[in-house]
Amino acid sequence: MKLAAGAFIAGAASRLLPPSIPFRFFGAAVAYHLLAWIALFAGAQSVPRFTGGLGWPLAALHLVTLGVLAMTAIGASLQLLPVATRQPVRSERWPAMIWWLYTPGVGAVALGMGMASPRLLAGGAVAVVAALGGYALLLACNLIGARGMPVVVAHGWAALGSLVVMLATALSLACAYLGFSGFGRGMGLSLHVTFAAYGFMGLLALGLSYILVPLFALSAAPDERRAWMSLTLAVIALLLSAAASSGIAQQPLRMAAIGTGTVAVALHLRLMNAALKSGMRRELGRSFTLVRIAWALLVASLAAALGVAMDVPVAGMATLFGILLIGGWLLTFLVGILQRIMPFLASMHAAPGKRLPPTPSSLTAQRPLSIHFVCHLAALALLALAVATGSEGVASAGALVGSAGAAAFAGFFVIVLRRMSAPDPKAGRRQASAG
Repeated sequence: MKLAAGAFIAGAASRLLPPSIPFRFFGAAVAYHLLAWIALFAGAQSVPRFTGGLGWPLAALHLVTLGVLAMTAIGASLQLLPVATRQPVRSERWPAMIWWLYTPGVGAVALGMGMASPRLLAGGAVAVVAALGGYALLLACNLIGARGMPVVVAHGWAALGSLVVMLATALSLACAYLGFSGFGRGMGLSLHVTFAAYGFMGLLALGLSYILVPLFALSAAPDERRAWMSLTLAVIALLLSAAASSGIAQQPLRMAAIGTGTVAVALHLRLMNAALKSGMRRELGRSFTLVRIAWALLVASLAAALGVAMDVPVAGMATLFGILLIGGWLLTFLVGILQRIMPFLASMHAAPGKRLPPTPSSLTAQRPLSIHFVCHLAALALLALAVATGSEGVASAGALVGSAGAAAFAGFFVIVLRRMSAPDPKAGRRQASAG
C-alpha cells in the first residue's frame, strides 16, 4: 500500500515557497476571521432575517468568504499544488504582489458594504478582481504543466472555471450599486453564491482534501475512479444550477442540481471516511472533529438549499442556508484543516540550527485551540437559534462568542510563528563547545 503522505512529501522541500508567502495569507485570514465576527456583532440586529443588501452583515459575510476562505485557499493552493503536481514554484514575486493587492482590496470591499459606500465597494471590488485574476493565471500555469495527482488537478481546473464565473458576477453586483447594468440581480446573485461557495471554494476544498486527509491520517490515496465520479457529478450540479439561474425551469433544475450535488458529496465523504478508517494515525484530535462536523453541515446546507428551492414557508430559511453553508461547512472545515496545515508547514520551515526539525505537535498550542473549538461551535449554534427565534440578542451573543473564539485562534497562529522562528538553544551550546 502506497501512503499518500510519502508521495506528497517526497521532494517537497525543493518546491516549497518561502514561509513568508503562505504565512502572510494565513495571517491575513486569521485577522479577517476576527474582524468578520466583530462586523457581525455590529450588524446583529439584521442577522436573524438577513437576505442581502448593504450593511454590516453583508460585510461580515464577505470578510469570511473573501478574507478568510479565499485568502486561505490562495495561500494553501499556491503552496500545496506545486508540490502535488511535481513542479517548482514559477514565481515568488507574483504571490507577494497578489497579497499586497488583495488584502487591502478585501478591507475596502468590507468597509464599502458596512458603511453603505458604493464607490468604496466598487474600488475594493476592482482590486479584489485584479488580484484574483492574477491568482487565476498562476493557478492555470501550474495546472497546465501538472505531472501528478490528476483528480486533484481536475478539481483545480473546475475551481478555476468557477472562479471566472464568481469574478464576473461579483463585478456585476458591485457595479449595479453605481448604476451600471450587468447580470440581473437575481441571476447574478444566484450564480455568485453557487459558484463562489460550492464552485470555487467548495471544489478547492474537496480537491485538496484528497491530499490533506490521507496525508494527516497516514492512509493510502483514495480510489481515483470514485473521486472522478464525485467531481463529474459536482460539475453537473453546478451546470444545472447555472441553467436554473438563467430562468429556465428554475425549481425543477435547482432540485435536480441539489440531488446531483448530494450524490457527489456522498461519494466524496465515503472516500474521506475510508481514508480515516484505514489510516495508520487514528487519533486526529479536535481538528478532525471540526472537519467531521463540517462534513455534516455540508449535507445540512444541501437540505437547507432544497428548502429554499421549494419555497418552504419557514422564516429565515435563506439566512439559515447561508449560516450552514458559509459558517457551518466552509469556515468550520477551514479552521479544522488550517490548525493542521500551519504547524505542518511551520515544521518544514523551522529556523536553522536544529539537529532535527520540530514536530508539528511541538509547534501547536492546545489551549487556544480548545477555547476556539468550544466558542466556534457555540457561536454557530447561537446564530442558528437567532434565526429560529428571530432574536437580535441571541445573534449578538453568538457574534461575541465567535469573536472570542477567533481571538483564541489568532493566539494559536502567533504561537506557531514564534515557535517556528525560535532557534534551538542546544545548537548554540553545541557550537560553543565545538569552538
